Amino acid sequence: MQHPSDERTLVIVKPDGVQRGLVGEVIKRFENVGLKLVGMKMMVPNADKIEQHYTLDPQWRKVTGEKTIASYQAKGLTPPSMDPLEITAKILANLKKYMTSGPVIFMVLEGAHAVKIVRKLGGGTEPLSSDVGTIRGDYVLDSYSMADTDGRAVRNVLHMSGSVDEANVEIKHWFADGEIVDYRIIHEEILYDVNLDGILE
Repeated sequence: MQHPSDERTLVIVKPDGVQRGLVGEVIKRFENVGLKLVGMKMMVPNADKIEQHYTLDPQWRKVTGEKTIASYQAKGLTPPSMDPLEITAKILANLKKYMTSGPVIFMVLEGAHAVKIVRKLGGGTEPLSSDVGTIRGDYVLDSYSMADTDGRAVRNVLHMSGSVDEANVEIKHWFADGEIVDYRIIHEEILYDVNLDGILE
């Protein structure tokens, strides 16, 4: 059985995060909490690879469209369409344009509760409503309404895996086995050594 400290998640620093020089700050936030960087690369992804990423979950198109419709209705607004797939087609087109507009950083982080910790530190999808103290809340001022007005994807610096299963699939999509490094780092003794008996050895 896998120990919780071996959990991994995928983080993508999107083109706006790279262009604004936030890569170091993003890594710092995750390393400060005790997560370990085990894989990292930079590339300008192509549109097909981005579409495959967002549709690794076969339900993504339907679920994302339904959530978008519900979000409009909760705000008392009329959705641009009542067809979830029509909405998601537009979202996906905007995401492909956004995610292929410049260099992107892909990283794999490892540690206890990696998926939930990364999502907590990263903040909610919409920067405007993200909590102060999160990466999106502290470093981005974009909103769904502004993105909709401009006909583009919301610029929110990061992609973060939503679950352990999603992380495992996304990591395999972007990283070959040899691109992820297994190694020990000294702070793991403090985080995971049950009796802390390694300190004075």
